[in-house]
Amino acid sequence: MMNKVSPFHASTGRTVDEITQSRRLRRMRKADWSRRLVQENQLTVNDLIWPIFLCEGTNRREDIAAMPGVQRFSVDMAAREAERAAKLGIPAIATFANIDPALRDETGSGILDADNLINRATRAIKDAVPEIGMITDVALDPFTSHGHDGILRDGIIVNDETVAQITRGAVLQAAAGADIIAPSDMMDGRIGAIREALDQNGFQDVAIMAYATKFASAFYGPYREAIGTSGRLKGDKKTYYIDPANTDEAIREAEQDLAEGADSLMVKPGLPYLDIIHRLKQTFSVPTFAYQVSGEYTMIKAAGANGWIDEERVMMETLLAFKRAGCDGILTYFAPLVAERLKAGL
Repeated sequence: MMNKVSPFHASTGRTVDEITQSRRLRRMRKADWSRRLVQENQLTVNDLIWPIFLCEGTNRREDIAAMPGVQRFSVDMAAREAERAAKLGIPAIATFANIDPALRDETGSGILDADNLINRATRAIKDAVPEIGMITDVALDPFTSHGHDGILRDGIIVNDETVAQITRGAVLQAAAGADIIAPSDMMDGRIGAIREALDQNGFQDVAIMAYATKFASAFYGPYREAIGTSGRLKGDKKTYYIDPANTDEAIREAEQDLAEGADSLMVKPGLPYLDIIHRLKQTFSVPTFAYQVSGEYTMIKAAGANGWIDEERVMMETLLAFKRAGCDGILTYFAPLVAERLKAGL
């Protein structure tokens, strides 16, 4: 009788066990229980931050054409959606406003209105769901007529005037009930200025999540439609956002923000910058977040709608990639759907 041999025997003279020295890495992948036992990273509902868009009105929802499945909510509906998020276990919501064009101007002065759309929504959500975290952005772009994140004078974004204005806006947002101020404007010195102002006004417990590494990316297009700045932007944002080609610059930005008092860091966009996430986490060992931005979301939705990918599997895989890179949490428009899947054990 002929002995049964490994297929490798005839061509190499060695069996698989000889080649691997009996180290067969598939052993722990052979069954569901063993795969679960050795899983290195896990996505949970505690990793989710849900960005929502705000609009004026009452009992109002507006579909956003460029972001299928995403809507703008009036303040009362935003509070209702926050209740839904809390029931799903989502820890925090981040708000972004589509401001009435009549209320926008060259300097974005609407951010200094204690009763602006963002602050009204914060108060309403906190009244309805006190336990949910509220994250607010003090960038000026929703309030400016030109779509920039800062005050524009003679074609130049003026850094120090912008910092002074967003600092005042941050204090108003804290007074409205924001738990975390997340300045996304990328102006020099804004983290330190905001920290000092918050402390001086009795808001020592309000944290700062720095958009420390916000890149001059092409992935923001649908978001700009969502907040009504699409077509308004004069020029580009390359004088204050980071060049997508740079990593060392991103590290310097994060280091500076931490030195000025940031409590956590954010990388934006997310998936194209996993290397930045990993490097920040390895370098600083502080809470690190990623924003899965509108362009990332819309690409998944469009490919899924065309049947080119399994939308929900890709959704979950991309979020797990953020965890693998080192994220402590992810801002994602998929948050409610992901929370529902996780709750169902899917």
